[in-house]
Amino acid sequence: MPRVAALYRYPIKGFTPERHDELTVQPDGRIAGDRVLAFRFADAAEPEQRDGLDYWPKSKGLALESFPTLAALRVAYDHDAKRVRITHDDSLLVDVVLDAEGRTELTDIVTAFVMDSPEWKLLQREGRLPLVLVGDGERSRFQDRPRGFVTVHSEASVEAVNAALPNKAPGLVLDDRRFRSNVVIDGADAWDELSWSGKVRIGDLRFTAEGPIVRCLATHANPDTGIRDARVLTTLTREIGLSEPSLGRLLLLQGVSGAVGDESGADGVIRVGDEVSVG
Repeated sequence: MPRVAALYRYPIKGFTPERHDELTVQPDGRIAGDRVLAFRFADAAEPEQRDGLDYWPKSKGLALESFPTLAALRVAYDHDAKRVRITHDDSLLVDVVLDAEGRTELTDIVTAFVMDSPEWKLLQREGRLPLVLVGDGERSRFQDRPRGFVTVHSEASVEAVNAALPNKAPGLVLDDRRFRSNVVIDGADAWDELSWSGKVRIGDLRFTAEGPIVRCLATHANPDTGIRDARVLTTLTREIGLSEPSLGRLLLLQGVSGAVGDESGADGVIRVGDEVSVG
C-alpha cells in the first residue's frame, strides 16, 4: 500500500520548501501556509481573479524557474507569529516579523541577494525593480493555477529520472525537493501517479485526480547549491519517452471523511505515514 513519505509547503512562492510531519488542507483545497507570500516585479499586477479564485503566474515575480540561485536559500515561516527567517550557507540573512518595517527589511535583503547572484541582469530588466512583497502571510493565494490543488509525486518516479539522467555529474543524486510537490509517496511504482484517474484518498481526505504536472526549468536547479546541474526536462521526454516533461499529479479536494456537516467546508490533515489509495 502506498503511503505518504514526506510533506512540504512553500511559504514564499518560488523559494525553498519547509518539510513538515503534517499539513492542513483548507476547504478551498490549498495547503495552509503554502504560497502565502511572493515577491512581485514593480510593474506586475496584483494576483488576478479567475472564477473568484486567485491566480499568480510565475512570470509576475521571483520564481525558481528564472532565478535558480533562490534554491540556495532556506526559508522558515512561523505562521502564527507571521515571522520569516531566511538563511544561506548556515548564516542568518534575515529574521523579521511581517510588519511594515520587517517587510521592507525582508525585501531589501532578498533584492541584495539576487543582485549578487548570477541572475542579477534579469532583475535589472525594465519594470522589475523595486521588488514588492505581496501577501498577508495568512491567505494561500500565489499558486500557478486558479484552482486549489494539492500536488503529489512518487519517490519511484524521481528514482527513475535519476537512473535515466544522461551525463550526470559524479555524486549527483536528484531528490524530491527538485519537484516541489506538497506530498511525496513511497510504495508505488514509477509513473503510477501519471495514470491515476477518479478518486484518490490520502488518510481521511478524499480527492479527485486532475491533470499531470508538466515541469519547468525549476527542476534543473540543485536544491542545495542553486546551480542548474541536471537536464530534467529533456530526460523526461527524450530518455524516458513521455510526450510532455511530466512528473506528479494534481489533486482536487472533495471532502474529509468523518467531518461534521458539509464535508467540503472542513479542514483536513495529511500526515506522514497516511495510506494512499486510488479508485
